[in-house]
Amino acid sequence: MKLTHTRAVFLMVAVTLMWSTAGVITRHLEFARSFEVTFWRAFFTVLSLMVILPFARGRDVFYKIRHAGLPFWLSGLCWSVMFTAFMVALTLTSVGNVLVTMSLGPLLTALIARVFIGHRVPLRTWVAIVVAGVGIVYMYASQLDSVTLLGTLVALCVPIAGATNWTVTQHSHDQGHDVDLMPAVWVGAVISTVVTLPLAFPLQASAHDVALLGFLGVFQLAVPCVFAVRCAQILKAPEISLLQLLEVIFGILLAWLGANEVPSSSVLLGGALVIGALVVNEVIGWRERA
Repeated sequence: MKLTHTRAVFLMVAVTLMWSTAGVITRHLEFARSFEVTFWRAFFTVLSLMVILPFARGRDVFYKIRHAGLPFWLSGLCWSVMFTAFMVALTLTSVGNVLVTMSLGPLLTALIARVFIGHRVPLRTWVAIVVAGVGIVYMYASQLDSVTLLGTLVALCVPIAGATNWTVTQHSHDQGHDVDLMPAVWVGAVISTVVTLPLAFPLQASAHDVALLGFLGVFQLAVPCVFAVRCAQILKAPEISLLQLLEVIFGILLAWLGANEVPSSSVLLGGALVIGALVVNEVIGWRERA
């Protein structure tokens, strides 16, 4: 089926809905905790992508991976950090905290790209960074207990790794060498599986837990990542950034409805400041480019 702009938008909305299921499903695990949660999700992601990639990129995709350049492997490493930190953070703090912290990605990307590859940061983005920073400070000012703070710091690794990933791939593109992100996702899942396996022992997940984490590996990570890469070929970066914010909204609502995890007023207000700053920044940028 030809992917038109309208279909790409609807597919990207479906992608954010699939991404947002991680929080509510994690809350229904029986025995799996921390690194074991990450291991099983990454393991099933590896298996599913081993089936998907040959159809999407050809049968020689794994041969090409062996001969990929340094930017490709750096991208895979960034993906592994994102996969691992995200699931560990969900076991340490609330779904809302994790998702709002992750939404800082576009602003951190602007900062890291400015420092390392010289991308200009417009005034509107600096203002958005300040407003989002105020939202984050307010969100956590009333709940600085050690567990929440640790979970926040772990969650912060996700947008930092994502921003680094974008900067590496953008710099590689500017040099005339595009990084194929779909195989890079598989490499990230492999690294995450290998690193977290020793930390996951003794494995305590029940069959119920393994089934839920298998669902996450396939339908919350592998499939939506493949779809997102396809959408990125049709949609412009500001559109992708705005649509990705739906993950925050969907994730908080699903955790609220499916796991009775009611977000605090500080999370709602602080999160509204962060998302509002991102929306205004992207919309203004979109109009300027148009």
